[in-house]
Amino acid sequence: MDSRISQGRPEHARHRPSHVPRLAPLPEQPEVIVVGAGAAGIAAARALREQGVAVAVLEARDRVGGRTVTTRIRGHAVDLGAHWLHAGPINPLVQLGLARGERLRRSPQLGHVWVGRRRGTPAEIRASAQAFDLADRAMTAGAAEAGPDRPAASALPPGLGPWGQRVVQVHGLVSGRPLREVSLHDFPSMEYGDNFFLAGGYGAYLARLAEDLPIALSRPVTGIDWSGEGVTVATESGPLRARAVVVTVPTMVLRRTLPFTPALPPETRAAIDGFSTGIYEHAVLHWPESPFRGPDRLVSMAGGRQAPPGLLSRIDGSAFHFYELDTMGAAAVDATGGDADAARRHVRQVLREHFPASALRGLTIPAVSAWRHDPWSRGSWAVVPPGHAGARRTLQAPVSGRIWFAGEALSRLQWGTAGGAFEEGTRAGLAAAERIRAGTG
Repeated sequence: MDSRISQGRPEHARHRPSHVPRLAPLPEQPEVIVVGAGAAGIAAARALREQGVAVAVLEARDRVGGRTVTTRIRGHAVDLGAHWLHAGPINPLVQLGLARGERLRRSPQLGHVWVGRRRGTPAEIRASAQAFDLADRAMTAGAAEAGPDRPAASALPPGLGPWGQRVVQVHGLVSGRPLREVSLHDFPSMEYGDNFFLAGGYGAYLARLAEDLPIALSRPVTGIDWSGEGVTVATESGPLRARAVVVTVPTMVLRRTLPFTPALPPETRAAIDGFSTGIYEHAVLHWPESPFRGPDRLVSMAGGRQAPPGLLSRIDGSAFHFYELDTMGAAAVDATGGDADAARRHVRQVLREHFPASALRGLTIPAVSAWRHDPWSRGSWAVVPPGHAGARRTLQAPVSGRIWFAGEALSRLQWGTAGGAFEEGTRAGLAAAERIRAGTG
């Protein structure tokens, strides 16, 4: 086991959630067991309950939400995991939030461009936008071509100019891996228009959606036996039996720590094992002296030896910012200790290349995420490498009519997001309920 995991929980796990839902007790005789109470597990449980199916949710953590969690820092709600509500027109959590009267705010379309130690000129801002537009159109067209899958990087066109490196860096961040390690067939499936943020935090919203659900916390599942009729789910406090199970834990956890008896079918196991680990981490900055104005704006930074892959400024109009760590940034942190203090040193080192000491004097970094070292996550999301684009569809098929999988890894249009996980949890929950009600589960 990774030494950073064995030595204790990642720092983000020590921050307590801002909202703790009231949970219902587990039913004595559940018909379906849901493993995991992240976005997919909450969605599956809600769908099963709405269909009148007795459901029990088992969660390894001492809270709900998975990789979506809001805490309070200096009185402000701060997300330590998922923060963007992407793809508003197709994101079920946006539609549900609007119906519930949640305080959604649309993300600004315009951001900041920073070159070296100064603001970008109008010409540089135009060149940046043109480079991203050219790259996006080329990769979308490349994905639409018939033929074998290939790395997304292979579709990047020539002529991106001095902003080409920035394009590669940003797309590597939002893809979770460098573009040479990402499937071109899978790359353009994310719809990035009409993004939203949520007052009070994304994690707090998901926690509210878990109110009154039958969830047992701090109850990790140690195995799933489907050798006889129904399923038996093993936990440290004893087994639970049901007619079916919906497994919503991350694929990186499925790969290493959740055994099935008998073994899963070869095609299912190959689909799980073929994903790569996506890396996208937050360093939360409290930076009152930041030169950037306007709430919730992305900052595109270029020049210097290093630049932040992503920087979201003035969250909800506050002094908080998100500095994003990509695969390369996380590797640099891990090479110098891998803990939160190493991440803080790395962030400060990069920012010093772009801002004078006077601008950074009041900067503090009160929280750092490390989902890659979290034993119940082992990464930020699942990435489809070249040649593995069919894996999502494979995992959507139930195993023996008793095992369903759900989570962001299965979403073709909203991969890597809580919205995609929620959609897939709803799908699996409804499918399991239909099988149960038909008497064939």
